[in-house]
Amino acid sequence: MSDPALTTLLFLGLAAFAAGWIDAVVGGGGLIQLPALLVGLPGASPAQLLATNKFGSIFGTATSSVTYYRRVHPDLRTALPMAAVAYVGSIGGAVIGLHIPKSAFNPIILVLLVLVGAYTIFKPDLGKESIRRYDGARHTVFAMLTGFVIGVYDGALGPGTGSFLVFALVGLLGYNFLEASAKAKITNFATNLGALTVFLPMGLVLFKVGFVIAIANLVGGYVGARTAVAKGSGFVRAVFVLIVSAFIVKITGSLLGFWA
Repeated sequence: MSDPALTTLLFLGLAAFAAGWIDAVVGGGGLIQLPALLVGLPGASPAQLLATNKFGSIFGTATSSVTYYRRVHPDLRTALPMAAVAYVGSIGGAVIGLHIPKSAFNPIILVLLVLVGAYTIFKPDLGKESIRRYDGARHTVFAMLTGFVIGVYDGALGPGTGSFLVFALVGLLGYNFLEASAKAKITNFATNLGALTVFLPMGLVLFKVGFVIAIANLVGGYVGARTAVAKGSGFVRAVFVLIVSAFIVKITGSLLGFWA
């Protein structure tokens, strides 16, 4: 495909900054960045778009992971095993994603987001405090299973992965939203790395666009992580509900043909 125009690169950079900020705060930045790539690069193949999206996203998740670790100090005894199996799951998901139509996932994403959003709204105390569920090895096993399943999804498609990780860590394992966001970022970095393990050797990344969105995503991720740490779990929960609601509207509209 031909080189994108400067206006296209600026548009993609702005979208990537917003995606990085949202992804660092509560996850789901891919639901902004990937559609922006679809609009800005109509001549690219689905595989190229997925690969370029992952290349840009990994810089943001790396930055926000480091920022969260320095300021929140998440327990790595859970985070690292969860990230390791998520990496493996993402490799498998990326292989699957090369062979399936992406449109088939929209109804599944919509149902999951509706369930996640409703559960969060009707459980106002959810994520305010850490009340860890399960003990010892059992807790780690549940975290690893969660990481693997969501890792497969992220490698195959990706949008909403961060939100699903945050919700799983809050709803299933009992973390508050801030701690969940910290561990979700470490795991999300691993899933991005897993997908790129497949995409990079195949030459699917559009590097000119990739570096633009990588820089923008990095800055957005840094600002978003610092914002979340400064504002606390209540702020992260509010943004979580807002973003999930926006994603529901967007995907519903796409399925009904209101917009692309």
